[in-house]
Amino acid sequence: MDLISLFDRNQPDDGFDEEPYTRHKSGMDSNANSGLSGSSSSESELDGKNNRIIIDFDQDMLPPEPQLGNIEYKLKLINPSKQRFEHLVTQMKWRLREGHGEAIYEIGVSDSGHLHGLNEKDMNASLCTLKQMAHKLGASTSVLRRKYVAGRRSVSEVLVRKIPDDQHNIEVRVAVLGGADAGKSTLLGVLTQGEFDNGRGRARLNMFRHMHEIQSGRTSCISHETLGFDTQGNIINYKYNEMMTAEEISDRSTKLVTFMDLAGHRRYMRTTVQALSGYSPHYAMLVVSAGGGFNGTSQEHLSIVRALDMPFFVVITKTDITSPDQTIQELKNLLTSIGCRKVPFVVTNTDEVISAGSNQFSENIVPIFCVSNVTGSGLNLVTRFLYVLSPGISNSEKERLEQESCEFHIDEIFRVSEVGPVVGGLLVKGVLTENMPMKIGPLQCGSFHSVTVHTIHRNKAPCRVVRAGQSASLSFTPNQQLPALRSGMVLLTDSGNTDDEPYGTLFFQAKVSVLFHATAIYVGFQTTVHIGSIRQTAIIRGIMGGEKIETNDSASVMFQFVGHPEYVRTGMRVLFREGSNKGIGVVTQVFPLNKSLFSY
Repeated sequence: MDLISLFDRNQPDDGFDEEPYTRHKSGMDSNANSGLSGSSSSESELDGKNNRIIIDFDQDMLPPEPQLGNIEYKLKLINPSKQRFEHLVTQMKWRLREGHGEAIYEIGVSDSGHLHGLNEKDMNASLCTLKQMAHKLGASTSVLRRKYVAGRRSVSEVLVRKIPDDQHNIEVRVAVLGGADAGKSTLLGVLTQGEFDNGRGRARLNMFRHMHEIQSGRTSCISHETLGFDTQGNIINYKYNEMMTAEEISDRSTKLVTFMDLAGHRRYMRTTVQALSGYSPHYAMLVVSAGGGFNGTSQEHLSIVRALDMPFFVVITKTDITSPDQTIQELKNLLTSIGCRKVPFVVTNTDEVISAGSNQFSENIVPIFCVSNVTGSGLNLVTRFLYVLSPGISNSEKERLEQESCEFHIDEIFRVSEVGPVVGGLLVKGVLTENMPMKIGPLQCGSFHSVTVHTIHRNKAPCRVVRAGQSASLSFTPNQQLPALRSGMVLLTDSGNTDDEPYGTLFFQAKVSVLFHATAIYVGFQTTVHIGSIRQTAIIRGIMGGEKIETNDSASVMFQFVGHPEYVRTGMRVLFREGSNKGIGVVTQVFPLNKSLFSY
């Protein structure tokens, strides 16, 4: 069916009274005000990049219905004809594809954004029709919120969710950042274990993986935890029943939030940056203590998240001890500063949660939550927000990546008894299955070694397939020869063609921008470079068109890895840092090692 026909409003009248459809250049109505409190009038309600609009039921008008995206307005859905019903199902299928498995329906709203509302009988009939439409596609519906307008007439916002046929659930990856003692591990412990903290850090003990972490109370490595939701938004965690396991949480959940608990101490900054760069989380959750304020480490984490262009939200903890007002003001000053230009939005009720999190908020808006891990205050708003968060990758982009050859970035290496080496990381491209022949490397000489993937685990549960954009742990066929493994290596599809052999590189060129440097960067400057899961010291060997680059300068730069070859592709994002000095860029050219030079 033609795409435009999905939006054809010239249909016979069968209970769907809708206004004539008109195109809107900006996606904004002149009478529609800014959708979130505290946002300036200059902030657009339609983000052209991601087709996200802001829904605020406190206004009498919503922005006009967007042509693209996963949001659909319906005035009413009552007794549709068979032909009309099939048309609506096709339209829902398209909206779900736009929202990679999630769509938002506004019932009782005309295409222009006017809140007409429906009486109780018509609303119930419309919701029933919507449920039947979703059932036809194997999707579920849940009413997010309902508002009464003009007396007894109401408007409803409904989340339609369909798990892709090739997936068990919809997964969102959230990186947890913030300074030491901000309460990151405690917050995750409360969310995933379902029990409040005792005020002395009991909830965080389940998050730690090493004895020195338990003794010091500080996270030093990456910890992965999951929080599940069923079709109606009910929480599924370890408190769901007495014998709950990570595998059962994954099996019972239609929506799965995977947290990466990252280190907050400055000495572990390299590990934190590597996780943000290598695992490519969909969102960052910046945790700040109400008493500690927005310290240097938190600001450093914020600058890295912004450099990676990652959407984020803020959670202020320990509000049972200290009022968060001063910290909120610090955040507002920082987020609205010239270098940041974000719009802080303090979330205080469920309605604001939906406005901030149901894939409808502008990228410029930063939701702020105030919680207590001891009393539980505000935690329900955080979990509701996580429930409506959607993965950031579009469906068409996901399909494109899955059609390419496999590329798995290794970020962690484990040794499991009776299994052998296990590698954890992110599948950037392709579809990886059990017993698949792969190439691992690069080795010290730049070449790759043939291996076979034996088993795959995702979210602590075994699975047979991992797809582009998903993180997983892989083991290899027992007793096969393996090279010395390290973080930063990649697994690539073994084409079997010697002319198409992958090879590592020591030299690469990148177009970079310096975010901050106290003086200037010259040839010979050494810095830690992060490219995906790669983390290695590199030296700048050349600056094209000049002798130096300073803060806010851009230039094409030649890098050389100091230690060993790495696998780098053109187009990969580069983040380099040394102390407070930071820069970002994109790889423009790679110089693979010549295999003949290393033949012995």
